[in-house]
Amino acid sequence: MKLLTGKTALITGATRGIGRAIALRFAQEGAHIAFTYISNHEKAKLLEDELNAMGICAKGFCSDASVFPEAEKLIQQVITEFKQLDILVNNAGITRDNLILRMTEKDWDDVLSVNLKSVFNLSKATIKYFLKQRNGSIINLSSVVGVNGNAGQVNYASSKAGIIGFSKSLAQEIGSRNIRVNVIAPGFIKTEMTEQISPEAQEKWKAMIPLQRLGEGKEVADAALFLASDLSSYVTGHVLQVDGGMG
Repeated sequence: MKLLTGKTALITGATRGIGRAIALRFAQEGAHIAFTYISNHEKAKLLEDELNAMGICAKGFCSDASVFPEAEKLIQQVITEFKQLDILVNNAGITRDNLILRMTEKDWDDVLSVNLKSVFNLSKATIKYFLKQRNGSIINLSSVVGVNGNAGQVNYASSKAGIIGFSKSLAQEIGSRNIRVNVIAPGFIKTEMTEQISPEAQEKWKAMIPLQRLGEGKEVADAALFLASDLSSYVTGHVLQVDGGMG
């Protein structure tokens, strides 16, 4: 039996990178997939078609989770479309890297809003439904930067560290209702974003990683599968670092 058969997952920011890898992995395990995107309708349609071809039901929703009313509307739309929701993966995120002396207030506000406020917005909206069914799994994507920090990323690191504190606290609030909240903190993963980094910089990163290589999106997706499935039924409030030993 597939690990997620009969379950529905909502994954934010799933048209590329880690989010896309998670959507494909969950679909392989039998989950129906709702996912969000901001503007690229073409990519969203391609992913929707690819997922539906795997024999599950999939639908993309154009939604900005950093806007509270949109997050509430999104959850209502997902419940209407799929009749249930079992797994929430808060994956959407952005970077606006710079040294703090050059970082603008907008750089700070945008990153905190998209990366952290969206997690609050969607978790709050989803929990209302999870409480009624007394079951659910929330998986929040942080980063090794949220654990260790990184020069030039005070906004990003703060947002990702905030996700860890948020998740640990929320896990304590709703654990008695059989709702689990966990965090994945990826390290340096091959994505469209990291492909823009120079080969020289990538080699410097590799030298800092005990496993001496970059991670793959599918390796983060496997960790998400564990936390979404009943294999982790006694795991909550945990930060799973998928970073090749960087942490």
